[in-house]
Amino acid sequence: MPFHFYLRVAGTLLISLAAALLCVWLHTPLPWMIGPLLATGLVSVLGWPTLSWNPLRNAGQCTIGTALGLYFTPQVTALVISLWWAIGLSILWALLIGLLSGLWLHRLHAKRIPGLHRATTYFSGAIGGAAEMTQLAEREQAQTDLVASAHTMRLLIVTVLIPFAMQFSGVHGDALSSAELMDPSVKSVSLTGLLMLGLAAALGAWSMERMGRANPWFIGSLLVSMGLTMTGIELSAIPCYLSNAAQLVIGVSLGVRFSPAFVHTAPRWLLSAAAGAMVMIGLSGLFAWVLAWAAGLNVATLVLATAPGGVAEMSITAKVLQLGAPVVTAFQVCRLVLVMVLAEPIYRRYFKR
Repeated sequence: MPFHFYLRVAGTLLISLAAALLCVWLHTPLPWMIGPLLATGLVSVLGWPTLSWNPLRNAGQCTIGTALGLYFTPQVTALVISLWWAIGLSILWALLIGLLSGLWLHRLHAKRIPGLHRATTYFSGAIGGAAEMTQLAEREQAQTDLVASAHTMRLLIVTVLIPFAMQFSGVHGDALSSAELMDPSVKSVSLTGLLMLGLAAALGAWSMERMGRANPWFIGSLLVSMGLTMTGIELSAIPCYLSNAAQLVIGVSLGVRFSPAFVHTAPRWLLSAAAGAMVMIGLSGLFAWVLAWAAGLNVATLVLATAPGGVAEMSITAKVLQLGAPVVTAFQVCRLVLVMVLAEPIYRRYFKR
């Protein structure tokens, strides 16, 4: 690759590191992810030639997936399995509010945007990964720029707003009972074990990517780490500096999406996407409160578990704030997979005419 490519990557990382250290000094929530996200997004909008290098982003997702998998001890796994009914309800809820969001977007913009395709509004409202929903929308001849921009706006709002709300509301620590320990299975770092764990996680991620699965570097490493932890194999903990670096490159990968062209993409569309994201957060918060009462779990944990954000971002929030990371991860991963599988069949059954 040309020298200026690496220069752009290095410049972006330096800006992100400075923003992360500033957020650490200011005691903001998730400083190593939110700082780089906001700083990179701001300079990207202003025209700075920022760049996210995919191998770094993949390594970051792999690191976070591996770290989260260490929480799934047999005891915690049994707890998560016992919540199958709550996970099922959260998936149905996600499909419902995603469907309603798509209908609202279509009603609002059908007359304002010439040739607006029903698939564009449907996949823009669906609560799924931005890349996956954009890919599905493209297969249905939708306007993919609008789909991608709607998901990017939603992800930004959820990733920034919810951690700040959690911190300023005084929520911290894990409110689950002591019998349902939510600590990683291994606490100490072993260089040899860390190397073996990293290689195993990378192999799992690579295999998922070869099979064409959604979010392979996060899901593949998570499944490998979970499998090892469930069977009692304890290799190493993930060092704090690796976790921070992973959050930083994930924040960068989100921030670079906010190019000058993004801001000029149908301003009314972006405004309605932002408003829709706020409504989704509010409705999901009410749903989480009801579900927490029924399941006997901490409300804050289920707010993160049902939030209309990305699986990695919400799981990181739960991990840093110690709010039932395995429960949040299980809810978010199951929703990601099922929405990915069901979104297109639902569209073809009810909307494709």
